[in-house]
Amino acid sequence: MNDLVRGDDGLLRCPWGASTPDYQRYHDTEWGRPVHGDVAIFERLTLEAFQSGLSWLTILRKRESFRAAFDGFAIGTVAAYAEADRARLLADAGIVRNRAKVDATITNARAASELLAAEGEGALDRLVWSFAPARGRPRPRRLSDVAAATPESVALAKALKTRGFVFVGPTTMHAAMQAMGLVDDHLQGCAAVRGAG
Repeated sequence: MNDLVRGDDGLLRCPWGASTPDYQRYHDTEWGRPVHGDVAIFERLTLEAFQSGLSWLTILRKRESFRAAFDGFAIGTVAAYAEADRARLLADAGIVRNRAKVDATITNARAASELLAAEGEGALDRLVWSFAPARGRPRPRRLSDVAAATPESVALAKALKTRGFVFVGPTTMHAAMQAMGLVDDHLQGCAAVRGAG
């Protein structure tokens, strides 16, 4: 037995992926699929940091507002934010108005900008993906088999912190790795996995 849930459409999914229409769309079309590109990765790291302590559904439903508020997560633009931008973000009801997380996003954009300046376009993408575990590990059978953090997420968190990133702890990085497809934590038999059955 595993923890899969059969949705109204008859498909088996990870239980969280069948709980709301928003989760189902995200689970079926995005979560666990490879994400590449510096901006796309910066966005995912930012959203995972904002999710810390909250429901992912809260962040998912505010995602377009986050994109608008943070200029599409353009790293150079966010890195150049000044006090007026910070005040604007803290007054924006469309996002999570948490001072520490807003400040962390600006700090992380500056760290990413420095990384890109030093190592070129794709540096954030290459850095994050260098911590992907070897392929071939079996997908979990039950939710209880899914780790909150792994040696790879601990190492990624450390690598990012040494480069000036903040709000990138091992648990947050593992969630980001799951979301960006570095690890495959869809349960065995989940319909979102190609060839599931």
